Amino acid sequence: MRFSVVLNSKGIGIVLQRAAKSDGEMDLQNILIIKLRHIGDVLLSTPVLRGLRAAFPLARLTMLVNRGTEGVLANNPDVNEVLCLEKGAWDAQLKFVQMLRRRGFDGVVDLTDGDRSAVISLATGAPVRIGFNAEHRWRGLLYSTVAKPRSTDQHRVDYDLCALRALGLDTKPGTPALYASPADEQAVEAWLREAGLLSAQSSQSLILLQPGARYSLKVWPHERFAQLADRLADRFACRILLGGDQREREVAEQVARKTRCAPIVVAGKFSLLQFAALVKRCALFVGNDGGAMHIAATMGTPVVAIFGPTYPQRWGPRGGPAQVIYKGLDCRACYHPTCLRGDDSCMQQIAVDEVFTAASRMLERTPARTET
Repeated sequence: MRFSVVLNSKGIGIVLQRAAKSDGEMDLQNILIIKLRHIGDVLLSTPVLRGLRAAFPLARLTMLVNRGTEGVLANNPDVNEVLCLEKGAWDAQLKFVQMLRRRGFDGVVDLTDGDRSAVISLATGAPVRIGFNAEHRWRGLLYSTVAKPRSTDQHRVDYDLCALRALGLDTKPGTPALYASPADEQAVEAWLREAGLLSAQSSQSLILLQPGARYSLKVWPHERFAQLADRLADRFACRILLGGDQREREVAEQVARKTRCAPIVVAGKFSLLQFAALVKRCALFVGNDGGAMHIAATMGTPVVAIFGPTYPQRWGPRGGPAQVIYKGLDCRACYHPTCLRGDDSCMQQIAVDEVFTAASRMLERTPARTET
């Protein structure tokens, strides 16, 4: 069964058609990949781009993402173009979808697992539309093939790669990829020199702590990050950096005020790829589950990841060496909109000693990384 779509000023009309199945070899030349989620989600989807490029080396690959996540794909050799979906009025959204339809995509790989992206997939008019339908909703009817992950495909990287199997392609385990440019590397090096962190007189290792997160339930208490910073600085004579984006700068400054070791607040100071270049030079990253954690792991930096209401089996770091701290509580009853456990919550149960021990083990077996 196949669908066609009609776009007009009144909206989107769906026409159900019966189409013959082609037995010929699939030869896609113009593919749209959709991932309308957050920075970490887009990063974890990059192995799919690599797989598509390997299978269709001459195809044009376009990726559609939410505004604010496009930096993940900068300089990525596997994608030809990145489009951003803007939030706006219905007429603007309709014009954007009409633009997508004019692109003449012959294949869509929707990695979002959501209703809005499923409608966009259909609206492109592409004859091949692969997508997920974990919730078994109506959106499954909008795809030509619904990707079916296996029970072993628990991590999101492996889950997304199932879309390639739905295209008849062999899938191989993949790791996410980021591509900081020479200009990004140079900007970070210039800052390190200016801050006195890259000189013949300074041989201190850098440790980056990430005390913020998109959702408050995923945040380890600020005072514990401050205690951890002081203990790491005392034990390893290292310099502590406090990361985050501009929205998390206030959190980083709150942590800094509670310390003795005078950490350097870098939250909001760097672009996404400059942050990647910075964390690559660090001996260790310690932080909550989120995009920064995935960036650090992708760059090969040793990671201590603090997990609370999310599952590390699905969202854990992929890339460099990592230690996950997770209490394994069942959070399905209280993850949204608030936690009912109070002082017994999954994040409150993680002690400073536990994180310090994991961080120490990482540092004791990992050389300093102040040079690229």
